[in-house]
Amino acid sequence: MPTYSFRCAQRCAPVEQRFAMADVPGEVSCPECGEAAARQISSPALGRGNSVAMKAHDASRATAATPAVVSSLPAAGRSATRTTSNPLHRRLPRP
Repeated sequence: MPTYSFRCAQRCAPVEQRFAMADVPGEVSCPECGEAAARQISSPALGRGNSVAMKAHDASRATAATPAVVSSLPAAGRSATRTTSNPLHRRLPRP
């Protein structure tokens, strides 16, 4: 659900509440003074996520900017599986 910002005429602290996009009201009551707080136009909060997908995205973006430095080769090499039934695999170089 998106978070919407509201602000009252008394200029109290902004009120942030979550509503479904179909149910968002034009105004809510201010918790500080009790007056009507009108909905404000603001930028979307695209980078404020706490989901697993957002954390994975942030981690991949961080490693793209500053990749980890490899100091040695891994102990066990990767084994490549080649099939003989595919003619294209026969043309691959052998280790």
